[in-house]
Amino acid sequence: MFCQFPENFIWGVATAAAQIEGVAFEDGRGASIWDVFSRLPGKIKNGGIPDICCDSYHNIERDVALLRELGVKAYRLSFSWSRILPDGIGKVNTAGIDYYRRLLTALKESGIQVNATIYHWDLPYALQVKGGFGNREIIRWYLNYASILFDNFRDLVDYWVTFNEPIATYVGHAKGFFAPGLTDEKYARQCIHHLLLCHGEAVKLYRSMQLPGQIGVVVDVWKHYPARPDNADDIASAMMNNEIEGFGMFLNPLFLGGYSKELTAYMERTGLTPKTEPGDMDTICQKLDFYGLNFYNGLYDNADEQHAAAEGGNFQDRPEQHLEAVYDVLHMLVDKYGIDIPIYITENGVAQDDGPDREALLKDEERIAYVSETLRHVRRAMDDGIDVRGYYLWSLMDNFEWSAGYAARFGLYYTDYNNLRMIPKKSASWYHDVIANNGFRISAN
Repeated sequence: MFCQFPENFIWGVATAAAQIEGVAFEDGRGASIWDVFSRLPGKIKNGGIPDICCDSYHNIERDVALLRELGVKAYRLSFSWSRILPDGIGKVNTAGIDYYRRLLTALKESGIQVNATIYHWDLPYALQVKGGFGNREIIRWYLNYASILFDNFRDLVDYWVTFNEPIATYVGHAKGFFAPGLTDEKYARQCIHHLLLCHGEAVKLYRSMQLPGQIGVVVDVWKHYPARPDNADDIASAMMNNEIEGFGMFLNPLFLGGYSKELTAYMERTGLTPKTEPGDMDTICQKLDFYGLNFYNGLYDNADEQHAAAEGGNFQDRPEQHLEAVYDVLHMLVDKYGIDIPIYITENGVAQDDGPDREALLKDEERIAYVSETLRHVRRAMDDGIDVRGYYLWSLMDNFEWSAGYAARFGLYYTDYNNLRMIPKKSASWYHDVIANNGFRISAN
């Protein structure tokens, strides 16, 4: 049986600036919160720091050649705020502008569409010490940054993303295991509100500038289900993880115009309600051109086992895979949140644990099985009428995987961190064929 996708389906891969670029303190770039956080003892697995990463800053030609080799139609990347504005505000770093213009031009000349994220977790540290997203001035700072990007790259970007996975800001301020490493939930709730306002104001700015292309947002959905559907504690756990500490924090205000009743009641009960101003929710709930879904797994909560489960921002350490959940999630986006714009799967992938056996890592059958199973369920949702327009695999190459450092390998290409050589894994050849054939054969197994 062949899993066929529409003729105009967009196949791509995704990366992020802080994870691949390197050159952390060269050519005028300022420090980001991840540059600082990674230097705190015990925060990053094996002590990894993002100073070099994949050195993509110096290897535009290499990276674009890999994309051409795969045959992708689109490349999802992000801008580094502190490479553009080393202090977050003020003087623009022309070397940063030049780097991105070279990269984006090379992609355009190769016929590869650009999906560019304005903010992917790496706030300039100079702004963090001013209060970061907890300071309502962040709206002005972010709009200034976004306007510089719009002005300089308006002719080179096809899809603009205001924010990628804004839950990272909550995790970094409430839970402490992402940058900047704080554990203040009240502050985190205020940060989230301001971030959502940054998003809304950026969309309004984009519309006012009448830019070509499209603008949207990317919110990851790790949907939790009660492991025992009739168990009150499991039901409560799933609700907490979905509505109060998960995707509901964002999808409700972005698409339904306000915080959910569950989240509102929780914040009022605990004294965590953020300060707001009249009109904030109208600003946040802007009409978008597309929605980006980052999907990695569905999760089942057993309250009796929750203390044994590792806490983390992306739940990658849970061994069970419930990839069929993407079908339910896509329906939820339409049915619950009323999303009536094109949807793109903007991230999906699986990590391999790093180890000395390179050959085993290159024969990544588990990645092929994971991606094909996810895509099969995406196709099912599309057959039901869900408007999914494209898929971006995470990631082009092994890179700096946030708190996991370099121990988690997500790439289609194996990165040799000793010499920065990129070696194709089996999945790279498989994905090339998927793109070329606009689908893949479903295994009888």
